[in-house]
Amino acid sequence: MRGLIEPDLETRVRARLDARLSPNINAPVCVALSGGGDSLALLHMAAGWARTRGRRLLVLTVDHGLQASSRDWTAFAGEQARLCGAEWLPLAWEGAKPDAGLAAAARLARHRLIADAARRADARVVLFGHTADDVDESEWMRARGSTLGRMREWSPSPVWPQGRGLMLLRPLLEARREPLRRWLAARDQPWIDDPANDDPRQARARARRALGGDPLDRAETPLRPPAGDPPHAVEGEGFRCGRGVSRHSLATALVCAGGGEAQPRGERLQALLERVKAGEDFTATLAGARLEASGRNVLILREAGELRRRAAQALALTPGTPAVWDGRFELQASGPGWSVGAAQGRMARLGPADRARLSELPPAARAGWPVLMREEGAPVLSAKGVTVRGLTAERMRLASGETTHEDDLRSPADGEGSWNPLCLGAEHMTGGADGARRTTEDFNEPA
Repeated sequence: MRGLIEPDLETRVRARLDARLSPNINAPVCVALSGGGDSLALLHMAAGWARTRGRRLLVLTVDHGLQASSRDWTAFAGEQARLCGAEWLPLAWEGAKPDAGLAAAARLARHRLIADAARRADARVVLFGHTADDVDESEWMRARGSTLGRMREWSPSPVWPQGRGLMLLRPLLEARREPLRRWLAARDQPWIDDPANDDPRQARARARRALGGDPLDRAETPLRPPAGDPPHAVEGEGFRCGRGVSRHSLATALVCAGGGEAQPRGERLQALLERVKAGEDFTATLAGARLEASGRNVLILREAGELRRRAAQALALTPGTPAVWDGRFELQASGPGWSVGAAQGRMARLGPADRARLSELPPAARAGWPVLMREEGAPVLSAKGVTVRGLTAERMRLASGETTHEDDLRSPADGEGSWNPLCLGAEHMTGGADGARRTTEDFNEPA
């Protein structure tokens, strides 16, 4: 059976961890633990690896509140984390649950909770216990109309902006469920079986029943899609590419430039791609982004008109707390009174120097650019005590498969990251008296 790697299962998993993760650094590695056999086996193997590599493990467990026994399952997960010598943090999906699309909503909530917790802990990587069986089930569901994305061993968090700068690692992706359970049973290690996995109302349960444990005859998914004409970051938090851009790269550039989370609908994306490849000169909008095709080049920027339809309203900045505006910029103020909003409708109030700097951007990018405001005074592009970091280029880099290792990741906490020079006046390049340090990741995952 393809992917059945039982004899040296743990050795191979540790090798995959070594291939992606750094030894002897202070940042924790997070493990998503439900208490099921797959995630529990991953926890035990990762704990052994962490002890020999000098790494901390932070185990994250999400209680969705959908089963009567969910609290007991959460307590079990916590006990297992402690037995492995790992830190443990329980998370809960609170509030009203939807009547329709519950599985998708639960998946989204889970990823958002895990991403928020991982970022707060300064983690860069979260381990998930998906197996080859999960891949087969997802393919079965995709063939019947599901919008689940394809699982990859190494991929960006599918939620935005909560998952910015965060990668997911699936070291069990070539292993099968049954060998993992035999591995646990040989160590007298119990696990939890979620009854939802046998509920025919759930698409994944129907997939498991249909497959009957038999693997699909499927081709290997390449680690990264064909590059074609890869998009390159340009001023304005946008991208430029050639007419030979691949479908995946075009979709990724549109989502990143638009600052959203969901990928564009397939039929609309395909129609846009065909116009691009046909050599037509045109302007179109999709996924909150504006595409301008002219000659050999394609320019992709935030669509300012979308600011009215998907309002990027003024956002008050809480001192000392990073905030993401319009899905494209992370800002942090050292003092009170600051907010951020779009330049649209405010450009005439900018000072001459700021208007000149704004004119350096492509015309289509100017209205959607962030400006800083206080209750009194004109808006400005930059100010002492407020850091502004562009997110789109880094997001594109992670989603395009350019990173292969934890060392490739960049974290604002490290004093690294993409600082947009348009938001940096020369007088603001270093921290002032207020102590500011500088003034200035497929998205539809099946987890």
